[in-house]
Amino acid sequence: MFKHYTMNQVILPLDLEIKLQENDIAYTVNELVESIPEEAFDRFLRDTGCPAYHPRMMMKIILCAYTQSVFSGRKIE
Repeated sequence: MFKHYTMNQVILPLDLEIKLQENDIAYTVNELVESIPEEAFDRFLRDTGCPAYHPRMMMKIILCAYTQSVFSGRKIE
């Protein structure tokens, strides 16, 4: 079981000056990861322990960091 997340969730107030441009690489990464079938993530499911973050979300974070030449886990954090 994974923790539930959606790309449309907004909790904090957003500054309208900080927007992604329409041609930003983040949109491409999002489309790429969302195109992966759900069955590819089935092997990461566990029934015990605390629910993990969804592998899709983690993959998006890592790929976006890699596109910015950030390869260290500590810098990604």
